[in-house]
Amino acid sequence: MLEKSYQPQKVEKLLYEMWESSGAFSAGQRSDPWTVMMPPPNITGSLHMGHALNMTLQDILSRYFRMRGRDTLWQPGIDHAGIATQMVVERQLSEKGIDRRTLGRDEFVKRVWTWKEESGGTIVRQLRRLGASPDWERERFTLDEGLSHAVRTVFVSLYREGLIYRDKRLVNWDCKLLTAISDLEVEQREVKGHLWHFKYPLEHSPTSYITVATTRPETMFGDTGVAVHPDDDRYRHLIGKFATLPLVGRRIQIVADEYSNPEKGTGAVKITPAHDFNDFEVGRRHGLEAINILNAQGCLNETVPDVYQGLDRYEARDKVVADLRVQNLLGDVEDHVHTMPYGDRSGTVIEPWLTDQWYVDAKRLAEPAIEAVEDGRTRFVPKNWENTYFEWMRNIQPWCISRQLWWGHRIPAWYGPDGNVFVAMDEAEASVAAKAEYGNSVDLVQDEDVLDTWFSSALWPFSTLGWPEEKPEVRRHYPGDVLVTGFDIIFFWVARMMMMGLHFMKEVPFRDIYIHALVRDEKGQKMSKSKGNIIDPVLLMDKYGTDALRFTLTAMAAQGRDIKLSEQRVAGYRNFITKLWNASRFGEMNECNFKKNFVPDGCKESINRWIVSRTVETVAAVSEGLESYRFNDAADALYHFVWGTFCDWYLELIKPVLYGDDGPEKEETRAVFGWVLMQSLRMLHPVTPFVTEELYQKLGDEKEQLIMDQCWPDVTGISVDDAAKEELNWVVRLVSEIRSVRATMNVPASAKVPLLSTKASARTADKLKMYESSICRLARLSTIKKGNDVGKGAAQIVFDETTLFLVLGEVIDVAKERARLQKELSNLDGEARKIRNKLSNDKFLTQAPSHVIEEQRERLVEAEMAREKLEEAVERLSSV
Repeated sequence: MLEKSYQPQKVEKLLYEMWESSGAFSAGQRSDPWTVMMPPPNITGSLHMGHALNMTLQDILSRYFRMRGRDTLWQPGIDHAGIATQMVVERQLSEKGIDRRTLGRDEFVKRVWTWKEESGGTIVRQLRRLGASPDWERERFTLDEGLSHAVRTVFVSLYREGLIYRDKRLVNWDCKLLTAISDLEVEQREVKGHLWHFKYPLEHSPTSYITVATTRPETMFGDTGVAVHPDDDRYRHLIGKFATLPLVGRRIQIVADEYSNPEKGTGAVKITPAHDFNDFEVGRRHGLEAINILNAQGCLNETVPDVYQGLDRYEARDKVVADLRVQNLLGDVEDHVHTMPYGDRSGTVIEPWLTDQWYVDAKRLAEPAIEAVEDGRTRFVPKNWENTYFEWMRNIQPWCISRQLWWGHRIPAWYGPDGNVFVAMDEAEASVAAKAEYGNSVDLVQDEDVLDTWFSSALWPFSTLGWPEEKPEVRRHYPGDVLVTGFDIIFFWVARMMMMGLHFMKEVPFRDIYIHALVRDEKGQKMSKSKGNIIDPVLLMDKYGTDALRFTLTAMAAQGRDIKLSEQRVAGYRNFITKLWNASRFGEMNECNFKKNFVPDGCKESINRWIVSRTVETVAAVSEGLESYRFNDAADALYHFVWGTFCDWYLELIKPVLYGDDGPEKEETRAVFGWVLMQSLRMLHPVTPFVTEELYQKLGDEKEQLIMDQCWPDVTGISVDDAAKEELNWVVRLVSEIRSVRATMNVPASAKVPLLSTKASARTADKLKMYESSICRLARLSTIKKGNDVGKGAAQIVFDETTLFLVLGEVIDVAKERARLQKELSNLDGEARKIRNKLSNDKFLTQAPSHVIEEQRERLVEAEMAREKLEEAVERLSSV
């Protein structure tokens, strides 16, 4: 017997252990492969709401296609997360007074491996808590030996093809962590600063000046030009001439470049190629020298005048401003709000820094990756994200792949005594090449840097399968069917997997790329620690059960629309789980058992033919929703069928049969109930795996099996009975309409009132008679009669060709009710008027956050819909 209530905290862990130990997650047990690659979470990470959404959607697809008989591989793994992991271990060492440089590289890396084994499994445990069903036996780590071999193979191959090289370019430099970082690790923050105006004397007329505006005075020592717009009449006569750089005395050329904005600042821009990404490109276009004025710690180096050498960049800023003021070369100083790049882990301002690094020629690799999306070999869902992909890929820059860290894939390059580089799979191979070069054995020194974490992640779709070895898994599961990921890593991961997959596998890595939305708070704001609005998925699972969270995320995962998540939503879907449990318990108590060989196509009773037809339609709708990545449509179909059609209507309509005498009608109804419940559990299983498994184990006729091993509902050959559908849908519509009127008119729930019908067709009269008892019971009616003698205080309902009257004069004060409704109408009009005034106010539209504007629009729609209902209610109140 089922417990009175479902208690997820008691069963979820046990059910997951049962699944995993059974081998149900394992691939290789069927033909017809279906593959999805798990975006490897960082080993330092813990489950956040973005993970919960991403992994839930992947798990839904994996469970669905397993049930469809596909050989499903959901390939799991963890990313070594170079900079994040190194920081964690460095902090632990620092607490003990140990510096990693004192330990040395080898010992430090050992300590990181120890931390990984002892503390690095949090995210994996939490994924199990979420119900994720990847093939854990195939779990990979981006630094395991197999993947490391793949990384070295790719690096050496690309180097020998001329697609990897060393170059001196600008990088995002973290002056605290002393490493280059990727754009994804840079956080743009709005800060209050200043815009300083400096006067640079003109070489041909030292008493005349060209005034530049800058937010970074300290970088002026690296200035090698001034840019003006070619169409700016103020400066056209100065193009090609020179200015003198104050405090230094260097000649710098005035160049014409469209990068300069005549409307911004003075219209003249100081060009510092070694310390600004835009300036770097301007410098390259005009052949300007790039002078690096900073060291790795962000202090001024030996290229600046002696009095500034060794100063921190911000100390230097103050001194530069003060010295220019003394020389009367400081003009206006404006308050200025602008964005600054910060390291997301160090919290320090990131410095564009000119340094030697390793690069991938991304432009050459991008060309076939662009073509693959253009010709449809890979498609984005929703389609609009391909525009983001194209924009980045068509303007792609060289990819900096070296990082100044110790934890990661060490670059397989060794240097000879003269600095000549030898790229090889290992030191022995490099030594052979060096001996051939020098004529004798020499000492080699390996490059100190490691590879960008995204380099190894770019190989994920094939390295995890055993490449470069000729493994059958590679042939079977590459390319994958779909990649499920967020829009924020289209550049950093998706594009790079496309490039590497096409280059090394000669085929796209996945056929579909489903880009899911961002999970925001209930007000539509991005979750962040600083705002204090982070919703912890683990806490929600503990409080409401994992299935409630999963169903919530699925129901809200509409394509192209961010998710506004609130705890109340999760609580609401917990009620859905409870509803399913209670309906199952009701069926068990009334002996509505699932019969494996029962075929519902020959039902005699209209009510049973109706629910079977609705089941067939729901199977089709859910299947279509999942296979087209319209997860919210699938959840919506499930919700309305299970809660509405099955629990609210079918269950209530069959109660008289189940409570009545035994006979063929009761026997058929019990069998149909059991069949519909089992199809519902199977349809729900990909979304709500725990409660469906628990119910199947308690109610299924093959309890030694798992529901996740069952087939997806096969309703082939079961016809939809249109006549039964029309008949019962009519009953549902009628009862719903009567209930709506009762609710609007404040009719007490206990009050039973008469219903009068006029102008009813013969068919309608027959249906009223046939279902009279059910309609009366469900709509709380005392009688249903024909008649035109309506009397006073009746609410009119126009229903198809029939006019119905709900006689309310004896249970409510009609005049008082009409006045109440009129007052509510007036209040709604006032509220709508206020909202319209806001939405027509240009100041509000330009200054209010987008989520606030959207909330106002939603409130206006809600107010207008409520007004329509109230107007209908007022019209219904007739006084005869």
